[in-house]
Amino acid sequence: MHLKHLNVVQFKNVGEAELELAEKVNCFLGNNGAGKTTLLDAIYYLAFCKSFFNPIDSQNIQHKQDFFVIDGLLHLNGEEEKIFCGVKRAEKKKFKRNQKEYDRLADHIGVLPLVMIAPSDTDLIREGSEFRRKFMDGIISQYNRAYLDTLLQYNRQLAQRNAMLKHFWAEGRRDDTTLEVFDEQLHALATEIHKDRKAFLADYMPIFSAFYQMISGGEEEVSIRYESHLNDKPLLEWFQEVREKDYRSQYTTKGVHKDDLVFTIGDHPLKKFGSQGQQKSFVIALRLAQFDYLKDLKQKNPMLLLDDIFDKLDDQRVAALMKLVSEDHFGQIFITDANVHRVPDLFRDVDIPIKKFLVSHGKVEEL
Repeated sequence: MHLKHLNVVQFKNVGEAELELAEKVNCFLGNNGAGKTTLLDAIYYLAFCKSFFNPIDSQNIQHKQDFFVIDGLLHLNGEEEKIFCGVKRAEKKKFKRNQKEYDRLADHIGVLPLVMIAPSDTDLIREGSEFRRKFMDGIISQYNRAYLDTLLQYNRQLAQRNAMLKHFWAEGRRDDTTLEVFDEQLHALATEIHKDRKAFLADYMPIFSAFYQMISGGEEEVSIRYESHLNDKPLLEWFQEVREKDYRSQYTTKGVHKDDLVFTIGDHPLKKFGSQGQQKSFVIALRLAQFDYLKDLKQKNPMLLLDDIFDKLDDQRVAALMKLVSEDHFGQIFITDANVHRVPDLFRDVDIPIKKFLVSHGKVEEL
């Protein structure tokens, strides 16, 4: 599987770009702010129907323009497939596969498996639990459509339960009978989500650990622990225990919407005790493990997008990373770098043909 052709029109700071892509390695080179990351985000759009960086579609339209278009020609399972995304202000987003528009965007997730590594990935370490839940959900949803449907149902039921709690509080009353109906539904959905998340992490953790050891030289021990209220007792028992608290807070205080992943290095919290290089290595290993995990499940190589990955990595870690991604184990790779010589030189050392594109002021030309 690989992307053969990419066409971008009025997307963020790229006015127009039409690229014929290499099957293995493609480098977008140029100064910061030139549009390199925009090209990666355009590819991400074709896989996930949304931006990696900004989920509000209208804000991704180029300044003073009315629409953007991204389309790509994909070689998939021995055939060519055309993926189209079009967004126009004040209109519904159009997303098509082979000229047929999707009824539900969720049905496209997983068609084009993709892993992106970006500087913002350090938010997985520094920010709140929502970021880490989205990380888990994003991986599982690419191979388990039933999980995505269950998660969407859970979020809808959760929103309704929270609205009901606020309504009861405003009216100064309580209605346990009505609330118990939502409790039963949320319990069933949460049980499935918790089971799938536990199974995912059990399979994923050894893969992640192996990648981290390769990047770091095997000198550091890291771990991921899954925290969930459902690790201790079923959600129905929690609802009974915290009913008074939920009424007072007007919010559902227990459930899988509070799940988290705890990252550690040497039995200490990575956020507090990990160096910048260790944290960067950690998130790169998270994403490479995501790649490997999806590859085994989907039986095809996901595309790998590497955005500005060299910052805060020492030469040893950079060399180890490039050795990893240059192996046949990985499929099509897209890399951005402000240094126009570094990536081509690194891949020249491992004798892999690449395509180089110079990006400047939103314009792209092949070198």
